[in-house]
Amino acid sequence: MSYSQAFQNHLDEGVTTLSRAYAVRRADGETLGFTDHDRDLQFDGILFRADSGLTAKALVQTTGLSVDNTEVFGALRHEAIREEDILAGRYDGAEVTGWLVNWADVSVREISFRGTLGEIVRGGGAFTAELRGLSEGLNRPQGRIYHARCSAVLGDSDCALDMGLPGHSAEMVILVQSEGVRLRLADVGGFAERWFEKGRLTVLDGPAAGLVGIVKSDRVGALGRDIELWQSMGIAPRPGDMVRLEAGCDKRAETCRLKFANLMNFRGFPDIPGDDWSMSYPGGTEPMDGGSRRA
Repeated sequence: MSYSQAFQNHLDEGVTTLSRAYAVRRADGETLGFTDHDRDLQFDGILFRADSGLTAKALVQTTGLSVDNTEVFGALRHEAIREEDILAGRYDGAEVTGWLVNWADVSVREISFRGTLGEIVRGGGAFTAELRGLSEGLNRPQGRIYHARCSAVLGDSDCALDMGLPGHSAEMVILVQSEGVRLRLADVGGFAERWFEKGRLTVLDGPAAGLVGIVKSDRVGALGRDIELWQSMGIAPRPGDMVRLEAGCDKRAETCRLKFANLMNFRGFPDIPGDDWSMSYPGGTEPMDGGSRRA
């Protein structure tokens, strides 16, 4: 690895004043800085906190396409990384940049790591976070899957459905919540029961602002609209908080055509033969004349 001349000169001195510094940029745009030095450092407009309890292990780097990886661990502190933010998933996939920095002159520094946060393990008031290098992205499956149901996410670039159009989303106020999973909303009307099943619920304000849950069931009653999520969002929203509900999609061609009038952008293959068809044999009950399989 080659370094800048200033950094190399510092290494050649024999006795160095080096420390590690990490910047973590969450998906919500907040950037936090940490260092294992005993005093705060500041550069690139980021304050790297020394009192965060953060300690870094050695970085494992290899040639080729192997994933560079390391770990950081430290205490769960309210002022730095809070346990509720980890539970809420706000650090999932966060961008991480690591430096070796001369704490006596922070202008002398070198980037030692770029990547994302991986698995975070909590226990005993502390955390251990896995750091994954940029080549981790090469492990993700690429390409399309050929199956009957749509592979797009409702509202994304493949689906091309404008979720801001009337009937596709609604904002409602939470009246009652239980364990962050069951919510009773002030129904605004105009949406059939189960309209939002398999859809997204996004919290718009309060401590849980920005968190997203997937709707398991959607029922309309005399006291409001009862929503149940598949799992808790980590931070429970409060009564009085505003949420945004998006219509649910079960990925079927019929739903795309009838509910959203978006069949032209359907990304599934509803006519692809299934396993039963491919293993079938000639019989007298169905015509085998090479014609269409659809009535």
